[in-house]
Amino acid sequence: MLISRPKEITSWLKHYIGEVPDESLIDGLKRQTQASLEFFSSLTDEQLDHRYAEGKWSIREILVHLIDSERVFSYRALRFSRRDTTELPGYDENWYIPNSNADARSAKSLIEEYIVVRTATVALFSNLTDEMLDFVGTANGGRMSARELGFATLGHEMHHIRIIRERYLI
Repeated sequence: MLISRPKEITSWLKHYIGEVPDESLIDGLKRQTQASLEFFSSLTDEQLDHRYAEGKWSIREILVHLIDSERVFSYRALRFSRRDTTELPGYDENWYIPNSNADARSAKSLIEEYIVVRTATVALFSNLTDEMLDFVGTANGGRMSARELGFATLGHEMHHIRIIRERYLI
């Protein structure tokens, strides 16, 4: 099934969705998976541990943040696609990272977890109908659709990889 971009983007996810090229969600997730695996696998342990400034996350921590955020976005998309109208809380990534143990983890374990989470994300979105994708729910005080969350997953990762390339690998 071809999952196209949202026609209207009304949520705070607009910034991330705007980063995504005009392509099917599933094609984008699969393309991005390969590109991200190649990118993260090419980094040395020294690069993965690098912080470009005091108080900034390491690249390992950014990868854990991508994994955590994808789980949260997918969970929200699942709830909304099932017409769950319960308002969902936000999550504070600045609380998650210090409690993630990211810097003690091997690159291999991080990449394996990334693959598992991305595989689950592709499976979820591959089985949602247009009607399910367009159901809107509330999370973190904002309204959004499951479709928006899928495309935000792509754009969020693109955003962070761009930051890594611009600020960490110079």
